[in-house]
Amino acid sequence: MAQAKADQDSLKGLEKTIKKLEQVVSKLESGELSLDDSIQKFEEGVKLYKECKKNLSTAEKKIVQLTESLKEVDLEVD
Repeated sequence: MAQAKADQDSLKGLEKTIKKLEQVVSKLESGELSLDDSIQKFEEGVKLYKECKKNLSTAEKKIVQLTESLKEVDLEVD
């Protein structure tokens, strides 16, 4: 039960991070930022991207584990 809650919180965190990253990209694409502000936003975007990538990797591992456990259950039933 606790693991399911942690997984759900992680997913919500990923969604928030993606929204933040979308906002950063939007500001960069607007062309309204100074060079210094653009560099700062770009750095922020890189950090958010790395966080998203890490969270997606964790989610992928969880999906693989769940898929494998389903295969084990199917083998036991047959």
